[in-house]
Amino acid sequence: MGFDQYHEPANELSPEIRTFARMIASLTEEAEAIGWYEQRLAVEPNSQARAIMANAQGEEFKHFGMDLEFLLRQKPKWRVALQDILFKEGDIVAHGEEAEEAEHDAT
Repeated sequence: MGFDQYHEPANELSPEIRTFARMIASLTEEAEAIGWYEQRLAVEPNSQARAIMANAQGEEFKHFGMDLEFLLRQKPKWRVALQDILFKEGDIVAHGEEAEEAEHDAT
């Protein structure tokens, strides 16, 4: 089984960077699974099957959140940026611009 998550030779990467790469891969996989369940739920006519899929999608979403939190703990600048974007009303793009400034100021 090949591992193509690295763009540099794995033996040249520190254990911390390899863990970081694994968590990025996990985050991506969880996001894909959430999307797959969303598509399945959109077309599944059986209510019991839909309930099972919705439950499974909720688990994937929880895992996505845990992966993201782990990564944010490794990259404090990311947390600074996301605090200016997430859970805010208003223009998402404007919040993104504010986040970019905040991240720059955090360096």
